[in-house]
Amino acid sequence: MRRIAGLLVVPLLLLSAACGSDDKGSASASASASASAPSKDGFPAITAGAKFGEKPTLAKGTGTPPKELKTDVVSEGDGAKLKNGDAIQVNYLGQAWDSTKPFDNSFDRKQPFDLTLGAGMVIQGWDKGLVGQKVGSRVELVIPPDLGYGAQGQGDIKPNATLVFVVDILKAKQIPASAKGTEVAQDNVDLPKVGTNTDGKAPTVKIPSKSAPPKKLVSNYVLESDGEVVKGTDSVVVNYVGLLWKDSKTFDSTYATGKTQTFPLAQVTLKGLKNGLIGKKIGSRVLLVVPPDQAFGSKAQQSIPANSTLVFAVDILAKM
Repeated sequence: MRRIAGLLVVPLLLLSAACGSDDKGSASASASASASAPSKDGFPAITAGAKFGEKPTLAKGTGTPPKELKTDVVSEGDGAKLKNGDAIQVNYLGQAWDSTKPFDNSFDRKQPFDLTLGAGMVIQGWDKGLVGQKVGSRVELVIPPDLGYGAQGQGDIKPNATLVFVVDILKAKQIPASAKGTEVAQDNVDLPKVGTNTDGKAPTVKIPSKSAPPKKLVSNYVLESDGEVVKGTDSVVVNYVGLLWKDSKTFDSTYATGKTQTFPLAQVTLKGLKNGLIGKKIGSRVLLVVPPDQAFGSKAQQSIPANSTLVFAVDILAKM
């Protein structure tokens, strides 16, 4: 998965790679956009495909690229304004300031890009430039190196490159602080017990010290909502804490950063995590116990030793 030549800050678990209101907004304001847009105020021209939803073509930037983030609303939608913490879906095209060749775009893939705004999932220029923009808008961003990839570059992107993106904001959702639902009995003494708090804080996870880990995937409700069932093609917004069965050490937690993650399930390569969420209901809290053969197997992974059984408490907060 190329993902904007590294735009996505891939969580460990992706390795590649009541639920709030759904606001799809409207592209009505963009319908009057001309077939091409002139260059203005230091923004490279959109020379073709200027309408919302069309794959754009960008001209090469002229002159000295700006040293600060610049945002131009090419066409404004009439949806809600984006806020940090919103789960959003966009289409985009990215190009270096001094190039006429895009380094990546979602239009050709015909698969919009899902992210949680302000969660550090993308380069800073996106998180800063999209806040306050309306759903249904097309926005052009000019991103200086310090808000992009800096001196190290990324893939096809040269070191100290100024980047230009055209972004269509397709939809956004407000994300609840916690899963909610009916408490489900946790009466198997050989399985971890997960807290049922709904205050947005990390639930407790108590792993039995004298029990052997299960050899098969466990996927049990802790709080069961009445939301829509998760499918393998969905992107889900989650909070989670992940622990090692062996010593109960936490190896990953969204609660530690205060930022949710969006998992496109089709791109999640941790088999047990993906399989454990499919079929569960949006708005629920789920206990997952993932044996090594559905986790990382005999290969160590960062702070996870080889042949580790993993334990997750996952709040499935929304679907994009």
